Amino acid sequence: MKKNKKIILSFILIFVIGIIFIGNVGAEQVYDNFNEDALLKCGTIKNIPSIVPKIVSIVYTITQILVPIVLVIYGSFDLVKAVMGQKEDEIKKGQQTLIKRLVEAVIIFFLFAIVKLVISLVADDKEQANGIVDCMECFIQNKCDRQVGG
Repeated sequence: MKKNKKIILSFILIFVIGIIFIGNVGAEQVYDNFNEDALLKCGTIKNIPSIVPKIVSIVYTITQILVPIVLVIYGSFDLVKAVMGQKEDEIKKGQQTLIKRLVEAVIIFFLFAIVKLVISLVADDKEQANGIVDCMECFIQNKCDRQVGG
């Protein structure tokens, strides 16, 4: 039951900060951005509505920032709780939990860079790797090519 409360509080925190993040942009700008009828292309994929990469980009950015923060906060709470209990085993367990969560936070924050590196190392053809990375940037960073014609 305690774990469910943590999950619910995490989602509420992420939702509230996301609303604040989007609220600072301005409602008119958001409406104008999401109201475009342009079609985009990403490598061989065509006819992508312009709203799709924008939504994915916003969700990814919020996740990239908030999830590591939440992980570090929960890890710190666990460590503080263990130190307050003054039991050596709980303190070691709290330290291990904090270290694991810090590693997870770093991995989540640098996920896009890690995936780009793996693709460039694994891909047989540099042109193919560049196409995949360009398509990823289209969705993650909202840097898409406009589709010309139908």
